[in-house]
Amino acid sequence: MCGIIGIAGHGAVTERLLDGLKRLEYRGYDSSGIAVLTKGQLERRRAEGKIKNLEVRIGNEPLDGQIGIAHTRWATHGVPNEINAHPHQSGRVAVVHNGIIENFLELRESLAGERTFETETDTEVVAHLMDIELAKGHSPRDAFATTLKQLKGAYAFGLIIDENPNEIYCARAGSPLALGIGDKEHYLGSDAMAMAQLTNKLIYLEEGDWAIIRPEDYEIFDENDTPVERETTIISGGPAMAEKGNFPHFMLKEIYEQPDTVTNTLTNYLDDLRQRPDMPAELDFKDFDRVIIIACGTAYYAGMVAKYWFEQVAELAVDIDVASEFRYRRPVLDKRSLFIAVSQSGETADTLAALRYCKDNGLKTAALVNVMTSTMAREADIALPIKAGPEIGVASTKAFTSQLTALAALSLAAAVARGKLSRAEDIRLTAELTSLPRKITDALELDGHIKGIASELAKASSAFYLGRGSQVPIALEGALKLKEISYIHAEGYAAGELKHGPIALIEDGTPVIILAPYDELFEKTISNLQEVASRGARITLITDSVGAEAAGQMAADMIVIPTSDPFIAPIMTTIAVQLLSYHAAVHLGTDVDQPRNLAKSVTVE
Repeated sequence: MCGIIGIAGHGAVTERLLDGLKRLEYRGYDSSGIAVLTKGQLERRRAEGKIKNLEVRIGNEPLDGQIGIAHTRWATHGVPNEINAHPHQSGRVAVVHNGIIENFLELRESLAGERTFETETDTEVVAHLMDIELAKGHSPRDAFATTLKQLKGAYAFGLIIDENPNEIYCARAGSPLALGIGDKEHYLGSDAMAMAQLTNKLIYLEEGDWAIIRPEDYEIFDENDTPVERETTIISGGPAMAEKGNFPHFMLKEIYEQPDTVTNTLTNYLDDLRQRPDMPAELDFKDFDRVIIIACGTAYYAGMVAKYWFEQVAELAVDIDVASEFRYRRPVLDKRSLFIAVSQSGETADTLAALRYCKDNGLKTAALVNVMTSTMAREADIALPIKAGPEIGVASTKAFTSQLTALAALSLAAAVARGKLSRAEDIRLTAELTSLPRKITDALELDGHIKGIASELAKASSAFYLGRGSQVPIALEGALKLKEISYIHAEGYAAGELKHGPIALIEDGTPVIILAPYDELFEKTISNLQEVASRGARITLITDSVGAEAAGQMAADMIVIPTSDPFIAPIMTTIAVQLLSYHAAVHLGTDVDQPRNLAKSVTVE
């Protein structure tokens, strides 16, 4: 969601803060702002919309200093405009904030008699509380510690104080925040990407930590205000990972990276020498009678595919639930269940809350994440990496296929551990997984063909995606991708459910994308194809060569993916729906990498 960057140094910071904000654009935002200390005096500039608007503002009203904080805001409280943009200021204090202050209305009411509020945000109350404590004569350190104890909710803060020229105050509770270590300079960021051009040495603050950073040093305190030391992490990959290269959009670059990213995932989960899954020693599927998979959005659809794999291959029961609903069902939990949280960022608020709920109830927990320094990875009993590398496009592509690949390997490991798979079948399915990078490369060669089909899809106001079996989640994912980046209304359905209501919406020219690689459910899916075709739908059939020969004449358009075992077919059809959505969005001229109203990492409920 929102992004934070801060620099405490000896040189000019404005340009570098702006560069850090640009690296945070992938998180999604609707306004931005910057505050600096110039010779100890606090100045700030803010702007609605894109960062280029902030650059224009600063060009017209220059400011610079050696200490500064900056922010990209994704609105939660208050409309997206300049007044509500961060940093917020009260008296001597300017603050940037990610998260939600749950008791801000109560605090705001308590200050109504002595303070005037200019914004509709929850964040402004923090600046007022801090300024009040300073006005009482408290030191900045004591004032900050006292302010934090008045807050309830999720937050990551960066805060600077007028006439206090060498310090940035920061804290985290429920929202991620990291310190960056430099040479006579220190940094603050909501993630590693913000500081990619500044340092590769990070300290991830733990839950309840707060800190003071200065050019020469830093101090960290725990929630009890006790000085603590936290481990320094060296981040690999470098700033080049955040560049588009020759691609017009990050999303397309990340689609094309999938042969490599899936290879990285496979390397972590398969033992090539023994041709079998290679799991962490602490994960023994013989210990479990059930798996609970919790996720949001695209990651949830990865979990839905995994349900088919675990149940069909490993004969292990799986519950799958959206994280935002899981705890509120008050689910009945059994100690012989393995909880798996699936999240690209490892910071998704609802999923993290579900993980903590299961830990509190005594379950073994695992986190399947792309960021191994994330809160989920640190708090789960077992951290399972997907190794997709930084994903900048808001619409998840390579992280999704890496999640699927890891979950497929986990299901194989479960089958082997539970004695549900013969050695020959283990070798065969492992070989199928190993073939994924090559087959994804072949599927990417369909890009030009899919681009032409997408130009027709882009003319529609609504579309349907249909599938059966493990293709149902991919139909849901395909519809989600089309919605989120092209803004075309789309729905995904199990094909057998079509006649139970949705078919009423099919009329002449309605686009229907049918996912039907040739498998045991192919004939049933083609029967559903005939149902919509007879009502005038424009059919795009995504299938393999055998399916194309059997049913290609029934479709207006056809995307023929490489022939694959049904075990990996969901990953292959994913490539096709990703490219279809991408090109439809480009045809319509939308902001592909930063679609409206969306954020990369949803760190509040």
